[in-house]
Amino acid sequence: MMPNMDPRAMAKLMNQMGIKNTQIPATKVTIHKEDGSTLVIENPSVTEITMSGQKSYQITGDVTEGAAGEESEAAASGPSEDDIALVAEQAKTTKEMAKAALEEANGDIAEAILLLQSNE
Repeated sequence: MMPNMDPRAMAKLMNQMGIKNTQIPATKVTIHKEDGSTLVIENPSVTEITMSGQKSYQITGDVTEGAAGEESEAAASGPSEDDIALVAEQAKTTKEMAKAALEEANGDIAEAILLLQSNE
């Protein structure tokens, strides 16, 4: 961000340039790397940035790295009811569809929401 610039002015300037920011509510983001290891970001702040029709994501939070083949307890037991309810609410869909999307996204809430939104 530019120093000494009002956040509202920055948002207005970005809007004039055709850049749209959207906060995505998430409790955890999991990234599966090519080598089979994973990055798990707890307490994430996820921002979707849309510019010229292209979407990119900025994710900040507490990062931990897991070795190849490791599976978290949460992923092994399936998505929690809170995660299912959050995804269903954000994607405006049923809990059954939200659960299926969470399972497909390996418990990644942001990815599950995006999957459901892209299927509309």
